[in-house]
Amino acid sequence: MFRKIIVFLIITMFPTICFSENNFFDDAKKKFNEEKLEESKFLFQRNIVFNPKHAISYLYLAKIYHSEDNKKEEEKNLNATLLLEPSNEEAMNMLINIELDKSNYSKVKELTESLSIVCIELCDQIEIINKNLKNIEPENKS
Repeated sequence: MFRKIIVFLIITMFPTICFSENNFFDDAKKKFNEEKLEESKFLFQRNIVFNPKHAISYLYLAKIYHSEDNKKEEEKNLNATLLLEPSNEEAMNMLINIELDKSNYSKVKELTESLSIVCIELCDQIEIINKNLKNIEPENKS
């Protein structure tokens, strides 16, 4: 009898739990679009607790941290996004901009090469990045 009760509870609770996880992301995205960034940050973080492999939640957190000018957290969340979804163009592009600011040209080149392989929507950014690199990279005078 006890076993049947446990099975019944699992069956009835599972859809509720799954629905609430999706709700965290949907609610967080809605708050983000309404520019209620503190509320959306909390909901994205909560979504990650229930779904730690949800790359897009990390990407949105990176966007929030970017708006707060928190480079360390922005970069951490972009790296998490790319770890989970290596072909995420938007995360690559954002990380390239961070690396450009840090003058980490080798990392910029590496990310730009990766972006050129996977690009679908942000292909035009590659030319801009390469042009920026040529303008700021020290000339090799031998």
